[in-house]
Amino acid sequence: MIKINENYLKLQAGYLFPEIGRRVSEFAENNPDADIIKLGIGDVTEPLCPAVIKAMHDAVDEMATSEGFHGYGPEQGYEFLTEAILANDFAPRGVKLDKSEIFISDGSKCDTGNIQEIFGLDNIVAVTDPVYPVYVDTNVMAGRTSNATEGGRYGGIVYMPCTAENNFVPELPSESVDMIYLCYPNNPTGATATKDQLKKWVDYARENKALILFDAAYEAFISDPNIPHSIYEIDGAEEVAIEFRSFSKTAGFTGTRCAFTVVPKALKAYTKAGEAIDVNAIWNRRHSTKFNGCSYITQKGAAAVYTPEGKEQIRNTINLYMDNASRIRKALTELGYNVYGGQNAPYVWLQAPEGMKSWEFFDAVLNKAHVVGTPGAGFGAAGEGYFRLSAFNKPEIVDEAMKRFAKI
Repeated sequence: MIKINENYLKLQAGYLFPEIGRRVSEFAENNPDADIIKLGIGDVTEPLCPAVIKAMHDAVDEMATSEGFHGYGPEQGYEFLTEAILANDFAPRGVKLDKSEIFISDGSKCDTGNIQEIFGLDNIVAVTDPVYPVYVDTNVMAGRTSNATEGGRYGGIVYMPCTAENNFVPELPSESVDMIYLCYPNNPTGATATKDQLKKWVDYARENKALILFDAAYEAFISDPNIPHSIYEIDGAEEVAIEFRSFSKTAGFTGTRCAFTVVPKALKAYTKAGEAIDVNAIWNRRHSTKFNGCSYITQKGAAAVYTPEGKEQIRNTINLYMDNASRIRKALTELGYNVYGGQNAPYVWLQAPEGMKSWEFFDAVLNKAHVVGTPGAGFGAAGEGYFRLSAFNKPEIVDEAMKRFAKI
């Protein structure tokens, strides 16, 4: 008799974004004339920039020749991309890494979900609350938790509240934890963390032989020079942290798929007997076994992100999105909402009015303004009463959405 992995049965009714899609589809079916504006799922709207498109076209032409054809590539990624990453994302910030510490993949969502596989099931996981659901759900699937409580929290996970009172940056846990998920600039709150704040976490991890899983998917949206773009800007972080980066929001690769994960060779994990093990080698073994590599054409496009033309074109797109965020912040503030984020991140986090629940506010916004956002409760218990809006859209559509918010 074939057995199911019963850990999947612990999961909540549905992943957040499919549930949003279901409600929007139902509304659209019942209101066929409604012009629905989507500021919910963080998908980009601007096309790939010309430098990337040209590089991909050139790569396709290469693949059409015997001399230029590429079959299976290195699972860890082509050197032309890893070298560009090191020279542009890290070296200018004083971060020294080796090519063998960079692993190219098809998305940071995949990597943040897959990375937990190489660590023991008896590790205690700590997450911020609210939290990107993938961090929690993949650990539930693996079997690190008990069933969820009525409040939606799982036993076996330490939830670290991120609130307006602590500027959405959590305090160090009072109990011992082993795997710590941090995302800054943050999804969903749009908050950022300073070097001093990150140093506290690095120091904690070094003292407790813990691991920081640092999601930096939105670092390109940082404009404040005092905010670090990488966890490795903190002394000692290479001993205790894995960093995830993505081309999805930075360069519009949500439909093209390319990202990378940094696993330093100085990072150790331990056997039950206390023997130190190189995490880089273990992740390389897992990566090579379960992944055949990101396509040559996609990696050529990603490398074009780092050309002078690519940098300028992508910066123009990022500026467009951040201008959208500024428009959203200004409009909602003028309407009397408590608004957070949207200054060094493409997400705006607002408090629902009059004590409304997140899903109640979602339905009100959809029905009265025909605008789709993301209910904060979908990101965790501490997200209840909040609502996330994405800045990924056309400026004129964002302006129209803000006009409609006045109707709510």
